[in-house]
Amino acid sequence: MNAARTSAERLRALTDCGDPDRLRAAIRELCAEFGKVTSISIMTMTEAEQRRALCFLRLESEAQEIELMSSLGVSRFGSEVLVVVDLAH
Repeated sequence: MNAARTSAERLRALTDCGDPDRLRAAIRELCAEFGKVTSISIMTMTEAEQRRALCFLRLESEAQEIELMSSLGVSRFGSEVLVVVDLAH
């Protein structure tokens, strides 16, 4: 199975989370294989009629965060890992 495709599919599965609480739980579940999420903040926005959630999170160690970023193709914003989720309408 193609790892890049798997990452995209895993992130795409988050689009069905309609509210921040469901999204928070789904992100914790997604990240569990890399380590425990120690903090998560979610901001939602609408841009050009597209709803997005900006999810800022931290794991227990930087090594876990690096593995998460590499596996899911996400990046860092400041000291936190940033996961951008396009939400369904």
